[in-house]
Amino acid sequence: MRLRIDLAYDGTEFSGWAAQPGLRTVQGELEQALATVLRLSERPQVVCAGRTDAGVHARGQVAHVDLDTHPGVLERRLRRLVPGDIRVKSVTEAPEGFDARFAAVERRYVYRMTDHPAGPDPMSRRMIVANPRPLTVDLMNEAADHLLGEHDFASFCKKRDGATTIRNLLALRTMRGGETIATTVRADAFCHSMVRALMGCLVAVGERRHPPEFAAEILAAQVRDPRVKVMPAHGLVLEEVVYPPDDQLAARVEQSRRRRDERPLPRLTTP
Repeated sequence: MRLRIDLAYDGTEFSGWAAQPGLRTVQGELEQALATVLRLSERPQVVCAGRTDAGVHARGQVAHVDLDTHPGVLERRLRRLVPGDIRVKSVTEAPEGFDARFAAVERRYVYRMTDHPAGPDPMSRRMIVANPRPLTVDLMNEAADHLLGEHDFASFCKKRDGATTIRNLLALRTMRGGETIATTVRADAFCHSMVRALMGCLVAVGERRHPPEFAAEILAAQVRDPRVKVMPAHGLVLEEVVYPPDDQLAARVEQSRRRRDERPLPRLTTP
């Protein structure tokens, strides 16, 4: 039976999602808890929608695991066993064709900063990045407009062998609310460090170090640029993962498994 697990976590004390020998990770803690609850000799493999980096948080992470057990009972027992920086929101039987990673049609992240001279509120400092210079939100949004759509985001990703860097960026919008500056980022998927690199580009423009067209210049180059800083991890939160209706899950999984670089890209022009 495939089970869907909805969870949240404070990423501060984790070395990311993915299990790594000798390191504390979200996947490692969850798999160990499952093995303990069910008295398994080997830890079951838990697959998530988006593998968050070290220090990145999640409110809306989704995972699946294949186990023959009652979801409601497992939910209650897991909640008692997982550490306090992981919250098991629900465990349910997944519909046919569900895959936490490949069935997803959209991931939504929010990156939070403050440019207040005193830094973030101490109660929020684990989730809000202190930016030392004032930021102009309107300029950040002008820069973001150059990045929307389907492109090769190699300039904003850490490349992995055999993995494509083509992504469809659906939204990139920054708003100021009181002392907090929040950027919402939505895409079909993200490659490694992509959101934090995008934020580094927007911050460079927001600090008036570069014009908004700088974003298009970086995108077109398709190589990492030292002028674009990868922003700190703790400002980033995975807020939501979106899935299609149940009768479209299998088709979405098949579509997602195809390599993105086999799809034609729109022609990119640089102003």
